[in-house]
Amino acid sequence: MAEQYIIGIDGGSQSTKVIIFDTHGNVVAEGSEPLKPMLLPEEGVVLHPDDDLWDSLIMASKKALAAFPGKLSEIIGVGLCTIRCCRVLLKEDCTLAYPAISWMDLRLASPYQPDIPGVKYVTTTSGYITHRLTGEKKDTAANYEGEWPLDRSTWDWSEDPAVMKHYNIPREMLFDLVNPGTIVGRITRAAAEATGLPEGLPVAATANDKAVEALGTGSLEGNVALVSLGTYITSMIQGYDYISDAKYFWTNLASIPHRFIYESGGIRRGMSTVSWARELMGGDVVSEAAKRGLTPDDYLNEMAADIPAGCEGLMTVPEWLAPPSAQYKRGIILGFTGRHTGVHMYRSVMEAIALTMKNHCFKMCEERGKKLEKIIISGGGSNGRLFMQIFADVFGLPAHRNLVNGSVGLGSAICLAMGLGLYPDFESAMKVMIRPRDSFQPNEANTKFYDRMNEEVYKDITSSTDEILKKAHPVFA
Repeated sequence: MAEQYIIGIDGGSQSTKVIIFDTHGNVVAEGSEPLKPMLLPEEGVVLHPDDDLWDSLIMASKKALAAFPGKLSEIIGVGLCTIRCCRVLLKEDCTLAYPAISWMDLRLASPYQPDIPGVKYVTTTSGYITHRLTGEKKDTAANYEGEWPLDRSTWDWSEDPAVMKHYNIPREMLFDLVNPGTIVGRITRAAAEATGLPEGLPVAATANDKAVEALGTGSLEGNVALVSLGTYITSMIQGYDYISDAKYFWTNLASIPHRFIYESGGIRRGMSTVSWARELMGGDVVSEAAKRGLTPDDYLNEMAADIPAGCEGLMTVPEWLAPPSAQYKRGIILGFTGRHTGVHMYRSVMEAIALTMKNHCFKMCEERGKKLEKIIISGGGSNGRLFMQIFADVFGLPAHRNLVNGSVGLGSAICLAMGLGLYPDFESAMKVMIRPRDSFQPNEANTKFYDRMNEEVYKDITSSTDEILKKAHPVFA
C-alpha cells in the first residue's frame, strides 16, 4: 500500500505555514510565507493589506509542495486553520469588499456595523479561505469567537431574533456552519492552479487557532495546562461545559465538537515583544551571531543564560498592545542601572512573559479547583532552551515540549484525519500523531527567587504603573 500524506495549514498573525505530514504525525515537508506589515490607516484600525491571507497561502503551499519528496497523488487531504477573532467582508462573488480586519482592530470589540458598501457576506478568515479553496460557503462553528450570533449550546447560529438583531448580521449574510473534523469541500480547479494543491483534494474544517493548537499539543486532561507562545500568548486547560460568568478565564469552543477550552488572560503582541527586544539591538547581534555560527536567537539565549534570575532588578510589563477596554496601557521596562545591557532587556521580556502567564494561569486554575502538576509549552518560543527553563523556574513545575511544536499545523492534520476516517476518534489520533520531545525541571533556587519577586513586587506591579499611564494617556493620545 502506497504511503499517504496529509496537509495542515496554519494561517497565523505573522505568517502562513503549510506542513505536510505522514498519517503518523511526522513532518515530511513544509513551506512558510511571512505576512505583509499590517495597514494602520487610523487609530484603532488594523487591516491585512491586499489579499494577503490568500496570497501568502499560495506561496507557502508552493514552497511546501516543492520540498515534498513524494507524489502528489499520495496526498489525501488538507486541514485548514486560520487566525481567529478577525472579520472578513465579502462581495456577492465572495471577493473582498474590504481588507480583512485583524483581531487587533478595535472595531471588532463591537457588533458588525454595515458601513462598508457592497458587502454581501460577513465571515471569518477560515470562512473566506475555505471558500477560496473549495467554492463552498461553509465555515467551522469553532472559529466564531467574539461578536457573532453563535449559540454555543448548539454550535450553530442563534434562532433568537433578539440575538440576531443585537449582532446586526442577518442570517443570509452568514455562511453555513459545520463542526471541526468535517470535510467542507474539495479543492477547485482555480485553487489547484493557484496553489499547486491537487484538484479534488478534500478540505477539512478545524477550529480557531488556539483550540487547534491545543488539539495539536495533546491531551490536557487532569492537572495539565498549555502555554501558547504566539503573537497572542495565553494558557489553556480542558473544559466540558460552557461557562459564561467566569472571572479569570473565558470559554473557547474546542477542536473536538461540543467540548471546550478554558482560556486565561493573555499577552497581546506577546512573542512580537521578544522580537522587538532582539531587533532593538540591531546589526551587532546578527554579526556577532554569525561569527559564532549561531542564529541571532541562539546567540541571545546563550548570552542571556548568564544573566541571573531577576535581571539584577530589571522588570518588564509586557503590554505592547493595549486592550480595547484599557487603551491607556503601555509596555514598561523599569529598574535600569548603568550595568544593564540589551541582553538584560531581552531576558527581562522573557521573564515578564513567564511571570504574567503564571499569574493568569494560576488564577484560572484556582477558579476551576485545579492544582497544576505540569505545563506544556507550544509555539516558536518553545524552541529556545532558556525560555523553557525560565517557564519551569517561574511556574515551579516541569515544563514539557513536543517533537512537533508547530501544534496548529499538526492539530489541523488531526482534524483532517478525523474527517477522512483515518482514526476512530480524536483521542486515538492524538495518541499516534503527537509525541513528546523533552522536559525541563525547575531550578529550586530560581523558583524561590521568582516566587519572592512575584509575591512582593511583580504580581501587583500594574496597580502602580497603571496610575501613571492613566495620567499620561490624554497627554499623548
